[in-house]
Amino acid sequence: MILGVGLDLAEVARYSFDERALAWFARRVYTDEEISYALRKRNRAERLAGFFAAKEATRKAFGVPIPWRSIGVCHEPGGKPQIVLYAPALDFVERRQVRAIHLTITHTATHAAAMVVLER
Repeated sequence: MILGVGLDLAEVARYSFDERALAWFARRVYTDEEISYALRKRNRAERLAGFFAAKEATRKAFGVPIPWRSIGVCHEPGGKPQIVLYAPALDFVERRQVRAIHLTITHTATHAAAMVVLER
């Protein structure tokens, strides 16, 4: 049973930070793992935009303003992205009996999009 769906689109240019701005924004939005991953890749702004879109899509799927750093994006060994929730976001999973969170992210040089589906 589908409990929620969220979709978000982010403009990549908004995530082309210099080091100082990245450090400031990252402390408020991204997990350490997300920053580390993005910094290892070419076109890090595309990755950061995709992570932000995934977080926003997750918030939309749950229908509540989950704290940004309580939502993480990581990758399975094959590269498939997945949502990882940390406290206090874990409470929403329990209360709503979420059994699976499905995530897809895509990006180009100009835009990143993410879709999240919550399943019971």
